[in-house]
Amino acid sequence: MFGIYLRMKWIVVAVFGLVGLSGCTAPNPSPAQIRQDTANATAEAARDSKAVAQGIVEGLRRKGPLNINRASKSDLETLPGIDSTAADRIIAGRPYNNSAQLLRRHIVTRAEYDRISSRIEAH
Repeated sequence: MFGIYLRMKWIVVAVFGLVGLSGCTAPNPSPAQIRQDTANATAEAARDSKAVAQGIVEGLRRKGPLNINRASKSDLETLPGIDSTAADRIIAGRPYNNSAQLLRRHIVTRAEYDRISSRIEAH
């Protein structure tokens, strides 16, 4: 009699366990939710693609260090911290044997030179 009682107990525990586990499954998303999730993922991918394209364009524009002996005023103004007045001073001081002459000749300040030194050269 005790064996039957023990089996019945395990069967009841197993049934309640299965019922409990079946309640833990995630509900299937509705078609509207699937469409919304897809639209969100597509929009995110479009933003990422645009950012990548902008990075490529910027990289192609930056072909290397800017030659301060030949650069136009507008090219010089693309350097960080270089405004129209600083670009005019750089052009007026040409030619340069090396980019450090911008600093030695007091064409730009130390802070300006530190910002642009890795992006310029002189030939």
